[in-house]
Amino acid sequence: MPLSLPASTGLPGWKLCATLAVVLALSGCATTPHIPSAPAPSAPATSAAPTPDLTKFAAFLARFRVKALAAGISPEVYDRALGTMTPNPQIYALENQQPEFVRPIWSYLDTAVSPLRIANGRAEVASHAAMLTQLQRRFGVPKQILVAIWGMETDYGADLGHYDIFQALSTLAFEGRRAQFGERELLAALRMEQDEGYAPSMMVSSWAGAFGQTQFMPTTFLAHAVAAEPGGHIDLWHSPADALASTANLLLAYGWTPGAPVLREVQLPSDFPYGKAELSNPEPTAYWQGLGVKTATGEDLPAGPDGAIFLPAGAMGPAFLTYPNFKVLLAYNHATAYALGVSLLAQQIMGGPAVLHSWPRAETPLDHTEAVTLQSDLKALGYHPGPVDGLIGPHVREAVRAYQRQHGLIADGFATQQLLQRIEADVGAHTG
Repeated sequence: MPLSLPASTGLPGWKLCATLAVVLALSGCATTPHIPSAPAPSAPATSAAPTPDLTKFAAFLARFRVKALAAGISPEVYDRALGTMTPNPQIYALENQQPEFVRPIWSYLDTAVSPLRIANGRAEVASHAAMLTQLQRRFGVPKQILVAIWGMETDYGADLGHYDIFQALSTLAFEGRRAQFGERELLAALRMEQDEGYAPSMMVSSWAGAFGQTQFMPTTFLAHAVAAEPGGHIDLWHSPADALASTANLLLAYGWTPGAPVLREVQLPSDFPYGKAELSNPEPTAYWQGLGVKTATGEDLPAGPDGAIFLPAGAMGPAFLTYPNFKVLLAYNHATAYALGVSLLAQQIMGGPAVLHSWPRAETPLDHTEAVTLQSDLKALGYHPGPVDGLIGPHVREAVRAYQRQHGLIADGFATQQLLQRIEADVGAHTG
């Protein structure tokens, strides 16, 4: 689901992830430690939820009412949406839980790009052929990309969420680490109600306030939502055309290049310098060709814009050459697993190939606690993984590469439990 920032920034610097850890759980364009599900879950939390203080919540709503009215929200609009509001304890539980289980990228893609989702995507392309062709001409975003995002976000409209958007956002805004975010989005939701004439009862959302067929946030709606028919009333809940038009408009604003590729699977030579495999390291096609990079089927790389090599499962897994449009998908959702899922789903919806190289399914990625241990161990051995926060970002991968190079391993920076066991043994040997 997309978030907007003030217009001067162009791209969002943080992204509300559709599963858990709402805002700041992601790091740069790195492979994230908690891969989002597909589509975003909307089931209530199963963990125990804290009991909110209703008196303090009422006081918060009274204070926020003053802010909202000062910002131009009418008393009638505010009171209709929030006049009798109470917080939802389930949202506290969902916001605060930190899952230890980490879904491997191949497991995520098994669901995100399943045969059923591909078949349903093809059916949607056929069913909405005229509308999708019109949107593709208007915005320059391929119809398969729009349909893939639709499928990833809500399973083609099957899961729009069941939360009251005003309850969800007021609960987040009440207190805690995401209060500022919640207030901003809550005010934007009130603006939507006032400007668009939406009834609060129709404004259902996810627990985090994302709504509609492609899961917009209220600030993103205000900045980028458009009607499929210019001048029409925008309805992202019930109109796939409006939702996909708004998504295309958003991608275009984030820098989508019409007619340019998103990614392609490639083969890497045995002596490939794996330190070059970072999304932050784009190079011209000729550069990669000079290193011996080929297409997945062994042909020379076709001409294209500068691209970056992406190894979602290290040297033992598939390799992809990603282009600037892939980074636009990361602006929509800042998880590389999500952007890869959209790209591969779009490719296969249009009859393109599945991933040719096999995934290293015997490998076990690190969960959050193990990632913290890895960072601490690398620091103890004199490497520089950055903050000990459980996020596997560029600094951690570079520290892992340094360790791998020093020990004669393939320096792909891919952290697994097997590698962690070896590093922990080294720490024990140094401290024993």
